[in-house]
Amino acid sequence: MSYKNAAEILPSHLLEEIQKYIEGGLIYIPKNGEKTAWGALSGARKAIDSRNREIIKLYARNITIEELAEKFFLSDETIKKIVYGNK
Repeated sequence: MSYKNAAEILPSHLLEEIQKYIEGGLIYIPKNGEKTAWGALSGARKAIDSRNREIIKLYARNITIEELAEKFFLSDETIKKIVYGNK
């Protein structure tokens, strides 16, 4: 994210109105429209969902919590959340 000088991009009447609320400070102006869910753009969410489905499938085949934790490099508690939270 880069910073822009408001005086260079906003009409003077709008800049004057904003200065009534914050003068000399920094503000963040969010994008218009709907937010994108975490991991949607990078594909991370899709990868994690796929991994979790695989964990659930293996657990259904009697692979132990400990074995799954070791295989997927996750804690036992994380594996439990995945397998028990989806029943």
